[in-house]
This record gives sequence, structure tokens and C-alpha cells, in this order.
Amino acid sequence: MFAIAKDIGIDLGTASVLVYIKKEGIVLKEPSVVAIDRNTNKILAVGDDAQRMVGRTPGNILAMRPMKAGVISDYDITEKMLRYFINKACGSRFIFRPRVMICVPSGVTEVEKRAVVDAAVQAGARKAYLIEEPIASAIGAGLDIAKPSGNMVVDIGGGTTDVAVISLGNSVVSKSIKVAGDNLDEAIIRYMRKKHYIMIGERTAEEIKITIGTAFPKEKHDKMVVKGRSLVSGLPQNVEISSDEICDALKDPLESIVETIHSVLEKTPPELAADISDKGIILTGGGALLDGMDKLIRERINTPVYIANDPVSCVALGTGKALDSLEIMEKSETVINAYKIK
Repeated sequence: MFAIAKDIGIDLGTASVLVYIKKEGIVLKEPSVVAIDRNTNKILAVGDDAQRMVGRTPGNILAMRPMKAGVISDYDITEKMLRYFINKACGSRFIFRPRVMICVPSGVTEVEKRAVVDAAVQAGARKAYLIEEPIASAIGAGLDIAKPSGNMVVDIGGGTTDVAVISLGNSVVSKSIKVAGDNLDEAIIRYMRKKHYIMIGERTAEEIKITIGTAFPKEKHDKMVVKGRSLVSGLPQNVEISSDEICDALKDPLESIVETIHSVLEKTPPELAADISDKGIILTGGGALLDGMDKLIRERINTPVYIANDPVSCVALGTGKALDSLEIMEKSETVINAYKIK
């Protein structure tokens, strides 16, 4: 039984991939991880199955992310990963290939855009479109970006943080930095190595960040026991750490994010800045869920800060919703038509 092709939106993130199908909503959410056999270059697992292998594979198997800092680092693996997710979401038996809308960070180059488009077409898309992450996240957060009024969105993903001021459907001022969730994990790994002389992996660092991580000092100090390998004895070791320690560990990457928000506001026209002062800043992406992130930005920027409903899904929802008004958005150049990319 063949199915008619469906328009789909893809949040092709560094940490995870979300797929939105028109009239159905988000149908797939899996880590953007691929496990390959080094000897045969054969893909062994994708998504959740591959994620379970991270840090636990023998020498001939590599569990990797083909996306780095929001852009493609391994084209062939990305194309195969996209094909897997498109087939899983839509089914591999469709009469017409689907139109696909994919989000990209605001600072990507023309070459990086072309790589995403080519990978999508090779993976089975009939036609591929690109939309900038801040605009997609603003749409997904329910903001009316078509009006001549300033909206500020900070999308903190796995590989990049995108900050943009949007008016009349387009970015007026935007900036993308390669400091985000992955850098927070790396900061925790460095802290544990430096302060406690214990080596932990990426998965443990992310668990610490989710469990007791905070961007702003807490009145009540949370604690947890961390298991790792001692750098002194080389043996397994347990260490108890507090939320205050993690707050200190995350200081540098969080400072980079706050400085980026500040620099974008400095370049914002005064009328739009006044709108943002009234409406506040909207946080989206997985990084928005870090405890105290809104408090930190509110205190440093002196502007109201709000976390979007379901911040992790905002970009995927916005990417999907953009499909509903594709013709209008093409005219306003909010969406980058694949065939216009040179």
C-alpha cells in the first residue's frame, strides 16, 4: 500500500532530530547519533539505539554525531541519518517524495546551506527549503512575527545558541555562537577532572546538568553522587557534588551566551528595543530548561525573560507551521528556497 507524500519539517539539531508532519504534529524525536562499523563503514544503529552505545563501544564501532555546532561535519553519514528518519516518520513507500523544511543556525554559510539541501534531496526529499532557527523557534513559540514589532528569541540548542530580534517576519539583528548545551557538558567534565580528579563521560555530564545543574545560585543546595574513574588510582570512584559547584563550573559558557544577547541588543534599533523591553525575551531550545537560566539573563540584561511552552519542540513546531504558509514565506524571503541557493 503506497502513501501520498507528506510535507515534513525537520529540526536537524546537533543533539537531536525532531520530525514534524503536516496535520499530524511531531511524530519523531531521537538523538542525532549514528553508530558505524569502522572496518566496513556500515551503519549499525541510528537515533535511540545508537545513543545507548555512546561511550560503551568496542574499538571497531564508533558512535558519532554527524552534526557539529549546527552544521554538517560528515556529509555521507548525515544523508544516511536523514534518510533513516524520513523513512521512519513517513514510511519508505510513498508515491511522491515529500517537500522538506529544515532549520539551520542563523550564521551558516552558503556552502553549509547547500550541504544541508543536498543531503535532504539525496535522502529522499522532492524539494528542500531552509528556515533560520530563531525564526522557526519564534513561530513555534506562538509569537506573531509578521507585525512591525520587535520580538527577541534566544534559542539555546546542543551545538549553537542563536539570538535574534525579529520584525515583519525577518531577522533585523541576529548572531549565532557555537556555545550551547554541549559546551555546558564539556565544562562539567573539565570541572570534575580539575577539582575532583575524576574522569566522567558525556552522558554522565549531561545527567549532572539535568539533575542538579543551575545557571543561578540556589538557596537550597541540591546534591548527587557521581560515578567515574579516578585520575589518581585509575579505579572507579564515587564523588558527591553540589549544585553550587556546577553553577561555578558553568560560569564561562553561560557568560558567552549572556554577552551575545547583550551585543545583539546593543545593535537593535531603539523602537524595537522598546518593544522587547515591554514583551521580554523568549527562551527556546533544550538549554532553556537549565534551572535558573531565565533568572541569570533577567538579572544581567535587566529585561523580562520568559521560557516558551515546550522549548525543546519550538523549532520543530515552527519549521512545520512554516510549511502551511510556504508560498507567503517564500515571497517574504523568510524561507530560503533550495533552488535559489547559489
